[in-house]
Amino acid sequence: MTTTEPRLLREPPAFRRDRMVQTWLAIKAFSDAGDAIFTIAFAWTAVQIASPAVAGLVVAAGTVPRAIVLLLGGAYADRKDARRLMITFNALRVVVLVSVAVWCLAAPPTVALLLIASIAFGLCDAFFEPAAGTMPRQLVAPADLPAYSALSQTLSRLGTMAGSAIGGFLVAAFGIAGSAGLNTVTYVVVIAFIVLWLRPRFALPRASTQQNVLRGVADGFRHLGQERATRTLVIALSGLNLAVGPAIAIGLPLQATSHGWGAGAVGIFEALVGGGAMIGALTVVRWRPRHEAIGGFTALMVQGAGIVALGIGSPVVVGVGCLAIGCTAGFASTLLSSTFAATAAPDYLGRLGSILRLGDDCLMPAAMAMFGLIAGILPLWVPFAMYGGAMALLMIMPLRNPQLRAISLRTQGPS
Repeated sequence: MTTTEPRLLREPPAFRRDRMVQTWLAIKAFSDAGDAIFTIAFAWTAVQIASPAVAGLVVAAGTVPRAIVLLLGGAYADRKDARRLMITFNALRVVVLVSVAVWCLAAPPTVALLLIASIAFGLCDAFFEPAAGTMPRQLVAPADLPAYSALSQTLSRLGTMAGSAIGGFLVAAFGIAGSAGLNTVTYVVVIAFIVLWLRPRFALPRASTQQNVLRGVADGFRHLGQERATRTLVIALSGLNLAVGPAIAIGLPLQATSHGWGAGAVGIFEALVGGGAMIGALTVVRWRPRHEAIGGFTALMVQGAGIVALGIGSPVVVGVGCLAIGCTAGFASTLLSSTFAATAAPDYLGRLGSILRLGDDCLMPAAMAMFGLIAGILPLWVPFAMYGGAMALLMIMPLRNPQLRAISLRTQGPS
């Protein structure tokens, strides 16, 4: 396996003038809005035609095949052309969506239909996401990766929020067929843009195609074991949501219920998290620390304190904690994801990204269950304090890593 640097194909313009990349991120956000619309329609339809338990199974069905195939998707992303993989699996998503729409126009939706669609989307995700994860390194110089990540996250959140806001009205008016049709349009736009305009500026070295794919997957784990700085980044990014996810998804509703704040308070708190995340990401566009990894991990220590604050039974303190969590999440994830993309061996990006995603997918259910278990047997502030304190303490490990402390993306290409 080689670990040579990407080869420059054409000089990228300054990020603020990079129309191709800016348009690409806007189109991705448009697709995220379509995904949010279809997700709401899918979940709503499942609840209407099945029991709650079966509906939950149907909605989550795609995660299992995705987890099983994700590492293979990463291996293929490191040996094949990322654009072709993205086009192929977006086209398969279009086939799935059109099939759902046509079926639901001709006959009522069934559990079997939704189950097949969920599994098919999960399999497409397993190949599309690792390939898409290598694109930032192919489009912009390392120095511009934080700005790319910040704008990408901001636009993606705006697209998801817009899609979520109108998704309920659309499914009520046009059903799942209309939502699937609209999401199909967003994917067709993405495919057209990739085919007609999106062109890499940096050619990533490719993994050997002589090697068995499964051996290529094993080689990704072997590489991770040998590279301490990359391993620390992957572990940190894999666990980025393991403390805050349960605190927001389970802890906030429990707090609102125990204090009688009502469901509306939960919506406000989650809106503060989302708004704070956009503020944190946009901050990186205007300002970022010279050593991005240090700034990101320091922000996560602050996030640990914000999680602890959620356990205090005051709506004002909880609101401030939510805003702090959002700001630090947007700021840290932007800096750390760009640091990962810039410093990981380019011919391992797909596999390392798959390992990162798989860790989050596999560990999150356990983190959620543990938070609920602790909250059920101890005072409610305890799980918040445990999760927030653990996160803050764990950040000491990467902050003491001299390799991570030395990284500065400003020295790795023109901004």
